[in-house]
Amino acid sequence: MTPGEFKLRGQDLIILYGYLQTPFGEAIAAMTTKGICALRFLFGSREVMLQEIQSEWPQAQWVRHQSEITKAVEPLFHPQAGPLRLHLHGTNFQLKVWQALLRIPCGKLATYENIARAIDAPQAHRAVGTAVGRNPIAYLIPCHRVIRKSGVFGEYRWGASRKQVICAWEAAKAAQDN
Repeated sequence: MTPGEFKLRGQDLIILYGYLQTPFGEAIAAMTTKGICALRFLFGSREVMLQEIQSEWPQAQWVRHQSEITKAVEPLFHPQAGPLRLHLHGTNFQLKVWQALLRIPCGKLATYENIARAIDAPQAHRAVGTAVGRNPIAYLIPCHRVIRKSGVFGEYRWGASRKQVICAWEAAKAAQDN
């Protein structure tokens, strides 16, 4: 997203949204013509999750369009998924962190310190943790692959047990592929 688009808070954007079942539970997803702008595992009611996403794009026009969301997002949970198109807004630092997360291979884990070093900010591991927690695209930007230096999985915006299940599923998938 350009700085001008960010300033307009979604003005003149039409955002399609819908709900879908994933291997890790029900999720809400939203997309613009540029790509996916939100994917969140439901943690609470559908209405609350929708309001949370809408608050990030308050000037946008929101349209529920289940078939488009299903067509765009559901295939991304399968190994044959093609290229990923995202429409993100965040600070330059957050975008660097999210790009670093995308470079963590499926089935592998990284620490907050690893990510900080990868973005040339070796002392910023706490800020990295904050940026990881603000990731608007669950699973597709793999914030679940980040653990503490001690090896503890730590918190996850959509539940620690869901994080462990996702990591185990990816590790098994990676092992099967090898």
